[in-house]
Amino acid sequence: MSRGSLRRGEALLPGLFRCARCGRKLYVAYGGKGGQTQRYFCRGAFDTMAVASCISFGGMRIDRAIAQEVLTRLQPLGVEAALAALETHGQEQSQKRRQVENALEQARFEAARTHRQYNAVDPQNRLVAGELERRWNERLASVQMLEDQLVQMSAPPSCLIGAEDRERLLTLGADLTLAWNSPGVSVETRKKIIRLLIHEIIVDTVEDTLDLVIHWQGGDHTRLQVKRNKVGRNRWATEADVADLVRVLARQMPDQAIASVLNRSGKSTGRGNSWTRIHVCSLRSKKGIAPYRDGERCERGEATLVEAAETLAVSTSTVLRMIRAGTLPANQLCRGAPWIIRLCDLQNENVRREAMARRARNPVSCDQLQQTLDI
Repeated sequence: MSRGSLRRGEALLPGLFRCARCGRKLYVAYGGKGGQTQRYFCRGAFDTMAVASCISFGGMRIDRAIAQEVLTRLQPLGVEAALAALETHGQEQSQKRRQVENALEQARFEAARTHRQYNAVDPQNRLVAGELERRWNERLASVQMLEDQLVQMSAPPSCLIGAEDRERLLTLGADLTLAWNSPGVSVETRKKIIRLLIHEIIVDTVEDTLDLVIHWQGGDHTRLQVKRNKVGRNRWATEADVADLVRVLARQMPDQAIASVLNRSGKSTGRGNSWTRIHVCSLRSKKGIAPYRDGERCERGEATLVEAAETLAVSTSTVLRMIRAGTLPANQLCRGAPWIIRLCDLQNENVRREAMARRARNPVSCDQLQQTLDI
């Protein structure tokens, strides 16, 4: 059955999906605000038997997964395959050269032996001398032919790839992702590229995953599993690692400070925006995370960097140096997050002795206006 012509819309894969249950082609429908959200579905035998459809699933995540699989086939792996083929060709040329060299050595030996036989024959025996002369000429012709062939093989091959050229080719392969995601590339162009590589995709839904079998042009097959969106989750949902980070940070600091830590760490909201106190508060409410309460760190027996410095009577820079030296145990969830130090570790005799020694070497200034530099 034909895959049909390219169709309008943002979906990349219409016409390529086939239902693993009934073997029919899947349809695509658009919904959401502005019709920007696609959904694939199989009607099954609905038209003839008025039964429920076979399968249906959102299209945005699976479109991204298939597009990534296509890029993986096209970019550095494909370039490396071409470079490997060139290297294999070079190895085959080296083997052929060794074979020609061996054949040339044997031909020269045969020519020298025939020459000795010709010199040893009685000149009066013209028939024998003529036959030996003919053989000698044939051996010399064979030597000349092999020498010419060896000269041709000794020329530097035009397909040799240097280290610099190899790196440049691999870089071009990596740039394919940038070209694919470029705003100037139309959806129709992406669809054409995908159809050049993929014949069809067999799909089935198994609980919260999509089981795919990609039939590539040329006969290869690839099995792939893609997670389905959970109920109530859409493409604007915040990443799970960010939610876990907020869950831990909420036990250390208020929402405004959490937003600052997330922004410094390069994290963004589900819509790609920077974090604010309102965003953090909204995420906590959705995830059921309790807000930070003053004094709860102390109740857990934890101290911040400033509190540790006050307890040991040193500067915060000294505490940082002790942490990095391994003298004072501490944990930092991510870059920009506060250091968490246990109060029991601050009472350790070795830690207090080290703090005293550092205080003696670098006494704290008595000038109240002088501030410490926290690096």
